[in-house]
Amino acid sequence: MELRIIKSNKQYNEYLDWVDSMFDKKVKLNTPEGDKLQIALLLIKQYEDAKYVVPFPDPIEAIKIKMNEKGLKSKDLIGKVGSKGYVSAILNKKKPLTLEIAKLFHHELNIPAEVLLS
Repeated sequence: MELRIIKSNKQYNEYLDWVDSMFDKKVKLNTPEGDKLQIALLLIKQYEDAKYVVPFPDPIEAIKIKMNEKGLKSKDLIGKVGSKGYVSAILNKKKPLTLEIAKLFHHELNIPAEVLLS
């Protein structure tokens, strides 16, 4: 297969089929075929990134998900974010997420800044 920038859905599907066949053959990475496979995967990723844009999640929903993953409750944020009422207002979208609070969630919950600022 000659590798080129993917410009159509048909070409994209051909690349996917080819990559599947290379995985079935268990191609080793540090070989000419392995290098070609890595390039094909990069081309596929580039096409997918351009064609299938994934929107950022809602910042407050992302905060709630991360809190759930870490086993945190609203009361755990009271000392860091503010009063019980203020924390509740933020999590219920009644108060805006300020830049200072977004930074805190970025550092405390490891939420990407792009998500918090979207």
